Amino acid sequence: MLVKHYHTITPNIFWPWKNISLKRTIRFQPKTATTQLVTISMPDNHQVSTKEISMPDNWIHTKEFDDEVVAFWDYQFLFMSQRLEVSNPIKLKLIEGALPKYFPSGTYYLIGPGLFIDDYGSTIHPLDGHGYLRAFEIDGPNGEVKFWAKYVKTEAHREECDPITGSWKFTHRGPFSVLKRGKKMANTKVMKNVANTSILKWGERLFCLWEGGTPYEIDPITLNTIGNFNFIHNDDDHDDHHDDDEVSISQSHAWDVVAHMLKPILHGIFKMPPKRLLSHYKIDSKRGRLITMACNAEDMVLPTSHYTFYELDQNFKLLQVREFTIPDHSMIHDWAFTDTHYILFTNHVKLDVLGSMAAISGQAPMISALSVNKKKPTSSIYLLPRFPNTKNFNNKNEYWKKAIESPQLWLLHVANAFEKIDDHGNLTFQIHVTACAYQWFNFQNMFGYNWQSDILDPSIMNSKEGKELLLPHLFEVTIKLDKSGKHPKCKVTCLNKRTRSSDFPIINPSYCGYKHRYVYAAASSGSHQILSHFPFDTILKFDNLTKKVSTWSPGSRRFVGEPMFISKQSFNDEDDGYLLVVEYVASRRKCNLVILDAKRVGEVRAVVARFEVPKSSTFPLGFHGTWTSKQDQIWT
Repeated sequence: MLVKHYHTITPNIFWPWKNISLKRTIRFQPKTATTQLVTISMPDNHQVSTKEISMPDNWIHTKEFDDEVVAFWDYQFLFMSQRLEVSNPIKLKLIEGALPKYFPSGTYYLIGPGLFIDDYGSTIHPLDGHGYLRAFEIDGPNGEVKFWAKYVKTEAHREECDPITGSWKFTHRGPFSVLKRGKKMANTKVMKNVANTSILKWGERLFCLWEGGTPYEIDPITLNTIGNFNFIHNDDDHDDHHDDDEVSISQSHAWDVVAHMLKPILHGIFKMPPKRLLSHYKIDSKRGRLITMACNAEDMVLPTSHYTFYELDQNFKLLQVREFTIPDHSMIHDWAFTDTHYILFTNHVKLDVLGSMAAISGQAPMISALSVNKKKPTSSIYLLPRFPNTKNFNNKNEYWKKAIESPQLWLLHVANAFEKIDDHGNLTFQIHVTACAYQWFNFQNMFGYNWQSDILDPSIMNSKEGKELLLPHLFEVTIKLDKSGKHPKCKVTCLNKRTRSSDFPIINPSYCGYKHRYVYAAASSGSHQILSHFPFDTILKFDNLTKKVSTWSPGSRRFVGEPMFISKQSFNDEDDGYLLVVEYVASRRKCNLVILDAKRVGEVRAVVARFEVPKSSTFPLGFHGTWTSKQDQIWT
């Protein structure tokens, strides 16, 4: 079988007509005698033919159509499969600026999906794409950047990829996809751990994480997969840690019985671990602790939620476990912590009976079994005591057992949270998050994926005029508690008041869990008529002191992912550092690593340097990354 390195998804829902084969060059025959030509550049080794498109007789060619064609293919470029691995580091070409001699040396790791279509006609949701790990090693003194990339060799990867021919055949359904050529009915391979969501560097070890699965350990030099590593252990394995508490806000014994019955089914048949580790973790740099969170497998189908927090030292010794039971059917992707509390924003969900039947039969994604509970008028926020004896408040008053209700928000990502106590003993929490409206969020259509037609439709991610405020935005949530904890007040403020969207917020990691001033995020400028909200084409900087928003944009038909903050070797101010961001140049079908001066975001000379990834090594949109300084790497 001929293995293709790149794949193109042929559109059939973005256009006002059906069954059109859109290829590299599109020729139109409008009512005028002049033939119009729109060129869509593709990777050099992607062999496609030029075909005439038969247009309806009453079709009039317009500039708006040209814009839609280009926008559609620009969007597809961000999710184009890259099958090739870069096993040996290659030196990237410097195309703008230069690295300062004092630039910190280290490695930027970025994880995300790498494959979206197999060799048998099945396409998958981007969230189900196999993890493709990219590494940028920055040598500050020599002004060089090297790049290499490999797939995470998960159990699903080993089963679906033939190591000899390199061909792919999807056999795992995954939570978000429907296999068109694979087994549908009675296919229990739902928990497809593709290790594609986030990456963790802790205790001199590197891990790729996925929502709900065991992390995979990676060799930080070769990027070879070492194997999975369960650092939260099982319930019977943590007898030697210091604190272990299970507290219930409101617990029904009836649901406990149901949960007990479901556990062997979910674990034995669907291979779900009893504790599903979330992909987002936190690092308390002041205490030197890694904090992770897990939920119970049965929480997906029951109207109650169990959240367990684990705190570990750099040797992965389990220092503390705190488990909370919340009487609400919720789904959490990200969360926050402060010096003394964990903070949960519960995204309300409900069981969809018809969707469950379709999912079990293989006719719909498994995620169809859940739907957003839009009938909940508010969002519930829980302030959970991080330690058994919290200093600021006496746990006996159980202030934390009552949810704090806020305006309805579906939380996506957390930038940071911190707390402060005044002279009268009143406690204030400030949390910076990105969130969207319940009316906009849809499990099945994230990234514009349409599982019925196998199409990534950019119009789904770009709301119509008048509905912009439903999209993801950067918010500030302020919660005030008096000394008794009985009279909470909550205020939610949209920080980028303009109607354009934003997500992937980050801060200087040294301030994680403690008071910060600056937040950085990926955002949209609104300059593109068709792709006005997503993909993101701007880096946003928010000053929490002055409330000023500054932005940097790479230019037309260039998109960006999550920024990554790197502190300078000796810094005085919180924003003394650099931002790393991958720039996806859709017009040339290439990727660049851009380095920005964090202080100069919003100014003319914000770009420090730009390095070009070879076209043959161009990769899809990444999710989350991490930076590890060379001075922290004992292997160098």
